[in-house]
Amino acid sequence: MSAQATTPSPPSPPTQSATGLEKRTAERSLARRFLARPEVGALIGAIAVYAFFWVAAPTFRPADSLSTVLYQASTLGLMALPVSLLMIGGEFDLSAGVAVITSSLTASIFAYELTLNVWMGVIAALVVSLAVGFFNGYVLVKTGLPSFLVTLGTFLMLQGLNLAVTKIFTGNVATNDISDMQGFSSAKAIFASDITIAGVPVKITVLWWLLFVALATWMLLRTKFGNWIFAVGGQKDSARAVGVPVARTKIVLFMLVGLGAWFVGMHELFEFNTVQSGEGVGNELLYIVAAVIGGCLLTGGFGSAIGPAIGAFIFGMVTQGIVFAGWNPDWFKFFLGVMLLGAMLLNTWVRRQASRR
Repeated sequence: MSAQATTPSPPSPPTQSATGLEKRTAERSLARRFLARPEVGALIGAIAVYAFFWVAAPTFRPADSLSTVLYQASTLGLMALPVSLLMIGGEFDLSAGVAVITSSLTASIFAYELTLNVWMGVIAALVVSLAVGFFNGYVLVKTGLPSFLVTLGTFLMLQGLNLAVTKIFTGNVATNDISDMQGFSSAKAIFASDITIAGVPVKITVLWWLLFVALATWMLLRTKFGNWIFAVGGQKDSARAVGVPVARTKIVLFMLVGLGAWFVGMHELFEFNTVQSGEGVGNELLYIVAAVIGGCLLTGGFGSAIGPAIGAFIFGMVTQGIVFAGWNPDWFKFFLGVMLLGAMLLNTWVRRQASRR
């Protein structure tokens, strides 16, 4: 008997239903990746807030008004950025608000009292700001105390020092005017100048803010240190077990907050020429609010650099939008609370939708 040869039939082409299924799966995958981004909720909120004030306040629409909104957002966003990185790393800094004023006071008093070029004061303020950040991080990792308690102590110390030291050197609660001192013009050009773009004056802080957001985004997504930040914020014990330098990472994050406080403090000084020693109290909450609105979790391990930037932009729109609409500014804190609760609910809903798809 001879075996009958059989020729295998060629595979049938995929049916239309299978192709459609693969397409729908790919679309769901893309949607899931988009919804999983920390800043999606803030982006949706920003569009809604912008549309609201566009309708409610016609004076909100011109380019000059947008420039004012961006300036307001940049002064908050420059500090919200390092604060958000610290939150991703699982910690808080309640001294961030008064640390800005400590930086301004240090630069002003150091340069004025010693009759130095103001750039010497700028350098002294940088050293002090980084030292404050190092102190917070070092005490945290050596004692194991919660960052809430460590930085609350630093907040109270800096608040007292700001007032006491200023009174010792100036005899009142404000620093002396340094606008006629050597080096003031060049420092103002870097920290507080105006740049005209398409006929619209824009504060240089807006450009610095966008640059720092881009650098922070690159660091979080493309560098080893960015991976360390997420690791120590999510599971620090597991991170330590695989060789992540947890203590060093946390100290560096606190020092980045100090660096941000220095930069914003220099802007405050060279924008207004003098500084009130009692300012800054309560601003630390605004930085945290911007980070939370931007999708950073209070528990750490999740967030982005773009999200807090959008959160700061929302803050700027509400702050100036209330003015442009002619409303009573006393309502601002109410709107701030609404934004915080709304953002948390929206971010939670977005993450749930991303996990279900």
